[in-house]
Amino acid sequence: MTPGSGLQAGLKNRHLTMIAIGGVIGAGLFVGSSSGIATAGPGILLSYALVGTLVVLVMRMLGEMSAANPTSGSFSAHADRALGRWAGFSIGWLYWFFWVVVLAVEATAGAKILEGWVPAVPQWGWALIVMIVLTATNLVSVGSYGEFEFWFAGIKVVAIGAFVVVGLLAVFGVLPGVHADKASFSNLTGHGGFLPHGPGAILTGVLLVVFSFMGSEIATLAAGESEDPQRAVTKSTNSIIWRIGVFYLGSILVVVSLLPWNDPSIAKDGSYVAALNSLGIPHAGEVMNVIVLTSVLSCLNSGLYTASRMAFSLGQRGDAPKAFARTTTRGVPMAAILSSVVFGFVAVFFNYQYPDTVFLFLLNSSGAVALFVWLAICFSQLRMRKIIQREAPEKLVVKMWLYPYLTWATAAMIVFVLVYMLFDTEHDGRETVLLSLLVAAVVLTIAVVKQKVEARRGTAVSVADQPEKVTTG
Repeated sequence: MTPGSGLQAGLKNRHLTMIAIGGVIGAGLFVGSSSGIATAGPGILLSYALVGTLVVLVMRMLGEMSAANPTSGSFSAHADRALGRWAGFSIGWLYWFFWVVVLAVEATAGAKILEGWVPAVPQWGWALIVMIVLTATNLVSVGSYGEFEFWFAGIKVVAIGAFVVVGLLAVFGVLPGVHADKASFSNLTGHGGFLPHGPGAILTGVLLVVFSFMGSEIATLAAGESEDPQRAVTKSTNSIIWRIGVFYLGSILVVVSLLPWNDPSIAKDGSYVAALNSLGIPHAGEVMNVIVLTSVLSCLNSGLYTASRMAFSLGQRGDAPKAFARTTTRGVPMAAILSSVVFGFVAVFFNYQYPDTVFLFLLNSSGAVALFVWLAICFSQLRMRKIIQREAPEKLVVKMWLYPYLTWATAAMIVFVLVYMLFDTEHDGRETVLLSLLVAAVVLTIAVVKQKVEARRGTAVSVADQPEKVTTG
């Protein structure tokens, strides 16, 4: 293979399987669930179920488009074709921006844990080490990314699976050697009821948990570098329901059953650590820190991969510098990876130097991007279904249920969540939406101007190519 020959099929089926499973389990599940439980009580289960349903529907739409046309640009490339160049450009760059900010968040979170273990190395030093190691991994080959992610995701999956099994055994009172005096399903309805803060808390809970689901779409981007993209996309799309059911709903059900939702230890130690401590399991905090660190590294690894592949796709379509679309002999888009890392390092710097100003702006202005991406997927699928049916109906191996009604209902639900966020001042929902809309408006303006400039150039070129008319008198 010569440089510039494109991405290579370096991901094996086992890599894709774990990327699909692990992509659903973000570090936010471990870190952010305690605030959701405090806000909605046991009713947080309904919040997770609502968002989980939304993700299942969005992934079904994305699966339909990606199975018919697997590409590293995924939903950005689909939006490009279905809605126009402006849509592909805008959603691609917003998504890239989101993951670059995530790199900084996760690098800092991982550095905090590592500094606790080895305080001789400062926190910024650990953040630097983590970023350099994972950058090197992504630069070697897509196979090395897949291998790292296989093991990172494997640890997360085994840990949550074990947590759910052990927790349920304790709730049913059959866990040998453990006396869990607080564990009972009565915790779901006791202590103020299932909805101690009223039904409205369910929607507030939605705002707190929606962003922990971001990452479920990574499998469709990675499928473009697998041996059988269509099979990989179909498999990951069809398995999304049980993955969300077990890892999110199952594990949160265990947490709110093992302990009363208002137990002080949930807010103090984190929901999962508090649940394990309630069983008297020794070193539960340290064990959970290892799992959280693994999740953080997994998120960093996937974030860097995802950002670089989106940059690569944008480069291919002429919406980013052409260098982004060049690959090494191993099929690695080096310029796309390094540019993503550079912005990631800049964001890490802001996180340490200006955490309450510049970095807070970056965080809030990328916060609603997940919802923008899901909305773009809905509208793209409405158009793409007609295009696929017209051009290659045999490629419709995955179909969105109850099309187009369920697609419209999903889009309406996403818009409702965005509007509800505008009225949420307690959890910075309004600021997040307004700043995200501001950034989206800037990117959209650039996209429209770029498209008009290209159209004028195209017109100028076509006029110049016209043969001169010779007049005779």
